[in-house]
Amino acid sequence: MTAIPYFALIASALALLLAYYFAKTVMKADEGTDLMKEIGEAIREGAMAFLRREYQWVSVFVVAMFVLLLVVPIDGRPSASFAYLMGAFLSSVAGFIGMRIATAANTRTANAAREGAAKALPLAFKGGAVMGFTVAGLALLGISFNYLLWVTWLGVDSAFQVVAAFGLGASSIALFARIGGGIFTKAADVGGDLVGKVEAGIPEDDPRNPATIADAVGDNVGDVAGMGADLFESYAGSI
Repeated sequence: MTAIPYFALIASALALLLAYYFAKTVMKADEGTDLMKEIGEAIREGAMAFLRREYQWVSVFVVAMFVLLLVVPIDGRPSASFAYLMGAFLSSVAGFIGMRIATAANTRTANAAREGAAKALPLAFKGGAVMGFTVAGLALLGISFNYLLWVTWLGVDSAFQVVAAFGLGASSIALFARIGGGIFTKAADVGGDLVGKVEAGIPEDDPRNPATIADAVGDNVGDVAGMGADLFESYAGSI
């Protein structure tokens, strides 16, 4: 039984190595025409800028919770504060990595689709798998390391409550990333349709409409970072 957490650490490392391999494969693919590169860069810049700003505000909440867990007389303090911080940090890292590769895979998949689905589908799959394996790998890494640190190595009081605080940290990121990304993407979608199709009379998702870029940014922050944080929290919390 004592060997299982060590096997979990090895499994998490293998998952992260596989995510790295998929990321390198995606980045080697051709981005396509100059116009595709220009649009893809605009979406990537917008998505990463949104994520950085969102995490800046979330970090205020995370720090406040960290201090609260330090001062409130609960079982497991002060160790629970550090487990909480680790959960929030690893969830944020997973979001950044997944967003970076997903936005890079967008144009590369579209370019590959010009030669058929047989070439585009594996590239799209690898682009999404980076987020999947990063979420699973970092969550399992955090849980197994926290278990070994607090339960096995240090043997702190209320050790399992301390390990549970890791999931609480992941929940804090998921709370804001899921809601913030969802609100942004829906607002951009509706705004883009109203301005583009209704007022300007141009087709939906036309790149001449700046709101189309915002809509694509929203799709990424909601469905990649937001959903990824939600899955990270669900996975960590369930374990």
